[in-house]
Amino acid sequence: MGSKYRLVPYLAGLFDELDSRVVLDAFSGSGVVAYTLKALGCSVTTNDFLAFPAVIAQATIANQGTRLTVADVERITGAPADSRDFIQRKFDGLYFTAEDRMFLDAAWSHIDGMRGNKRALAISALVLAAARKQPRGVFTFTDLRYDDGRRDLRLTLREHFAETAEAYNAVVFDSGRPGRAMCGDVFDLDTAGYDLVYLDPPYAPPRDDNCYIKRYHFLEGLSVYWRGQTILEATRTKKLAKRYTPFSYKHAVVEALRETFKRFAGSTIVLSYSSNAVPDAGTIEALMREAKGEVEVREIDHRYHFGTHAQAERRAATEYLFIGR
Repeated sequence: MGSKYRLVPYLAGLFDELDSRVVLDAFSGSGVVAYTLKALGCSVTTNDFLAFPAVIAQATIANQGTRLTVADVERITGAPADSRDFIQRKFDGLYFTAEDRMFLDAAWSHIDGMRGNKRALAISALVLAAARKQPRGVFTFTDLRYDDGRRDLRLTLREHFAETAEAYNAVVFDSGRPGRAMCGDVFDLDTAGYDLVYLDPPYAPPRDDNCYIKRYHFLEGLSVYWRGQTILEATRTKKLAKRYTPFSYKHAVVEALRETFKRFAGSTIVLSYSSNAVPDAGTIEALMREAKGEVEVREIDHRYHFGTHAQAERRAATEYLFIGR
């Protein structure tokens, strides 16, 4: 949800034009923009207030050369190292088969003994495996109502993990520039030292909501083995308690954007924002002008994809790039 994968060619061109070398991606999400910046030779710092995007960034942005070995993958997909069964018990009858839930507990029994970038890679591969196995990749439902026969739904999670581990290994490279990944609130970040700050905050939609926790709570919990997380036991999906962000609410988003622009006024700011969100482009441009003297607005026709199945809803929108120099 909200991934900028299809906008990467436009963003890469813009970043190359701006010729920045030390960059902050303050809402890193899927990590695709931060990865693009790394590929362009930038020193990239990422941040996200959710754990699973932060661990993906650790595996792909901060990590310059560590990969999972064949032995690592065989160990994680092999017999469990202990008798833990949290996922089997807590999510009994939900999302995956008993065999798949058993594998997730077993995988974590090995991951808990790993450290650093290898641990981040293993968790990232596990998260991606779970996302691919779940119909539409979201956890707002627990049955197979969206089972369209795709191969991803036929593979076991153990088989998925072997493939996703290989896929993550393939994207690891040494950019020759340092990178780091953080997990925290954008308002707590140190603002000094960045040539460019890229902002892609959660959008405040006119209707419905954009709650990442509601859709991806299982992935968030899985990335930390639910440690420190509050499960709402009364919910059918066993979702996590929602974390507040002012960017998600119409009554709070304007002040949140104003404060963010003010905090990063010492850097070039690039903000991605969609026309199907509030506030409107004119308001955002005015807010950025309060912090930056020169503001340029570029428009890109875009189509957001919801889900990965053939009948997934696709919503046309204009993607705005606000550039404050």
